[in-house]
Amino acid sequence: MSVEVRQSEGLHSQSPGPGGPSRAADTDSPSMPAPWSLPRWRAYVAAAVLCYINLLNYMNWFIIAGVLLDVQKFFHISDSNAGLLQTVFISFLLLSAPVFGYLGDRHSRKATLSFGILLWSGAGLSSSFISPRYSWLFFLSRGLVGTGTASYSTIAPTVLGDLFVRDQRTRVLAIFYIFIPVGSGLGYVLGSAVTKLTGNWRWALRIMPCLEAVALILLIMLVPDPPRGAAEKQGVATTGDPRSSWCEDVRYLWRNWSFVWSTLGVTAMAFVTGALGFWAPKFLFEARVVHGLLLPCFREPCNSQDSLIFGVLTVVTGIIGVILGAETSRRYKKINPQAEPLICAASLLAAAPCLYLALILAPTTLLASYVFLALGELLLSCNWAVVADILLSVVVPRCRATAEALQITVGHILGDAGSPYLTGLISSALRAGRPDTYLQRFLSLQQSFLCCAFVVALGGGCFLLTALYLERDQAQAQKPGTGTLESRSVMSDSLQPHGLYSPWNSPGQNTGVGRLSLLQGIFPTQGSNPGLPHCRRIVFTS
Repeated sequence: MSVEVRQSEGLHSQSPGPGGPSRAADTDSPSMPAPWSLPRWRAYVAAAVLCYINLLNYMNWFIIAGVLLDVQKFFHISDSNAGLLQTVFISFLLLSAPVFGYLGDRHSRKATLSFGILLWSGAGLSSSFISPRYSWLFFLSRGLVGTGTASYSTIAPTVLGDLFVRDQRTRVLAIFYIFIPVGSGLGYVLGSAVTKLTGNWRWALRIMPCLEAVALILLIMLVPDPPRGAAEKQGVATTGDPRSSWCEDVRYLWRNWSFVWSTLGVTAMAFVTGALGFWAPKFLFEARVVHGLLLPCFREPCNSQDSLIFGVLTVVTGIIGVILGAETSRRYKKINPQAEPLICAASLLAAAPCLYLALILAPTTLLASYVFLALGELLLSCNWAVVADILLSVVVPRCRATAEALQITVGHILGDAGSPYLTGLISSALRAGRPDTYLQRFLSLQQSFLCCAFVVALGGGCFLLTALYLERDQAQAQKPGTGTLESRSVMSDSLQPHGLYSPWNSPGQNTGVGRLSLLQGIFPTQGSNPGLPHCRRIVFTS
C-alpha cells in the first residue's frame, strides 16, 4: 500500500488532448512529495512497540491501587482522600487530553508521544522519594503521571488507524486494547509482588522507569509517523492544505451522533472500571477479614494477596474479553452493519446484574462473589477494542486525535475522574454513622459500590442509541472532504461566473480530468469546481 498526495495548481489551464488525463496523473515534478509507503512487517513491528507501551501506560494507572493500603498507612490518609489520588490522576489526564489531541492532529505524533513517556516516567520515579510530610506533593506527582499518559491514550490509537484498515485494523486494535486489562492487572501484580519482596511499596515505582526507558528507545527507532488517513488512502496528510480550526473540529464531532452516544457509553464504562479498579482489592481484602480468613491490617506492609488475585483475574478476563469482543464484532458485522454498538450494548447490559450479584453475595460466599466479579470484568473487557473501532470508522482521519481526546476527556470527567473519590466519599459518610467495626466498614464500601451496576446499564442504553446512527455516520466519514474547510468554502462559493464547470453539472463538457474514480479523489465534494486551484489530487498505487 502506498499513497501519493500531490498539489494541483491551475488544473483548469491544462489542455485535455489524447491521453491528457493519464499524463496529468502520472507526471511528476520536483515539488511533488514522494509517495508514502511502509512494508507490512514494519507496520506490525510498530504495532508491537505501541502495544508494549500501552501495557506500561495502564500499569501506571493501577500500580498505586495495588499498594493502596500501604500508601494510606504511609501518608496517613482516609478512604475519601485515598480515592482523591485517582481523581487527581484522572483530572490531570482529562485536562491535558484536548491539548495532546490538538497537537496530534497538527504536529509530529512521534515527538508528542516521546514527551509523554518522559513526563510520566520522570514523575513516577520522583514520587517514590517523597516524604510522608509532603503528601500533597505525592498527589501532584500522580497528576503529572496522568498528564503524560494522556498523550499516549490520545494519539497512539490514531497511529494504528493510519497503519491498518478494515479487518486488519480490528485485529490490531483488539491486541492493542488487550493491554488495558493486562496492564491494569499487572499494575496490581507488580505493586503487590515488589512490596512483598522488598518490604517497601516505593520500589514498585522505581522499577517502572527502567521499562519505560526501553519503550522510549523502541518508539524512536521503530515506530513511524504515517500521514493521517494513509490507510484509507485519503491523503489528508498534505501539508499545504487549508484545514479547519479546533473549534470547527469539535462542532463536526458534536453533530456526529454515533460519536456522541458511543462517548457516553464509554463514560459509563469508565465510571465503573475506575471505581472497581481502585477499590476492588481493598473490598476483597475486607471481605476476607469479615469471613475470618485474614487479620485486619494495622501497619504496613499489609497483606497484598487480594491485589495479586484481582490483578490475575483482570489480566485473564481482559485477554479473553477483548479477543472475544473483537472477533465477535468482526464476524457479526458481515451480517449486521450495526454489530459493533449492539455487541457493546449487550455486554454492558449483561455485566450489570453480574456486578450487582458480586457485591451482594460477598458477605455470604466469597467464591460466588469472585465468579460474578470475573464475569462482570469479562463482559466489560469485550468492549475496549470495539469502541475504538467505532470511533475510527465514524470520524474522518483528519480529526481522529481530537475525537480520541474529547472521548477521553468526557469519559474521565463524568467517569473515572470522580467515581473512585465518590465511592470513597460515600463509604466514609456511611461509616460516620455506624459502629467502628470491620463488618460495618466492609458494608459501607459494599453499599457505595452498588451505583456501578446501574451506571453500566445506562451505558448499554447509550450504545443502543449509537446503533441507530452508525451506518449514516460511517458513510459520511468516507466522503472526501467531510467536515473540512474546503468542503464548506467550495460549497459556499459560486464559481460558474468564471467559466468553470463541474463535470457533474455539465456531462458533455470535456474537463480533461478523466474517470469518475479519479474525480472523486481530486475534489473534496461532489459538485466542486474541477478548476479550483490548490485542490488535492490523490493517486493510489499498489
